[in-house]
Amino acid sequence: MKQFSLAKFLLFVIGTELVGALSALITGGFSEFFEIYKAPPLQPPAPVFVVAWVILYALMGISAYLICTADYDKKIKRTALTVYFIQLALNFSWSIVFFRFQMLWTGAFIIALMIVLVGIMIYIFGRIRRISAYLNIPYILWLCFALYLNIATAVINRV
Repeated sequence: MKQFSLAKFLLFVIGTELVGALSALITGGFSEFFEIYKAPPLQPPAPVFVVAWVILYALMGISAYLICTADYDKKIKRTALTVYFIQLALNFSWSIVFFRFQMLWTGAFIIALMIVLVGIMIYIFGRIRRISAYLNIPYILWLCFALYLNIATAVINRV
């Protein structure tokens, strides 16, 4: 591993957190959504989502930093980070599609695609630095839970 770079570390972690914050900002209020749609069973309270996503974005940023600074083949690292940024772009779009535009089934498709991409990302990250793969296990598990919530919301509300 190359020497620790605080600037690069903060760029990855804060940059990833900002992706989530900007998506939430563009999405707008979530309370209106839950006034329209019934929540599915196992739906956690809103503060749980905020805490979970802050932690998950931090773990994603740390894992990407570790990949970026790993002593490994540049082409494979570039591929790994490309998958990372594509899934992050999808992550950015999901809450906008689901909450703002209320396209519940499109949201489910986006999460399903994210699960596939994060699985690929975990595999590639694991080839480069195993810890980077492990840091994303909570993320893929949360995405699976989010897919359940997304589909259950669409089904319960007959959308």
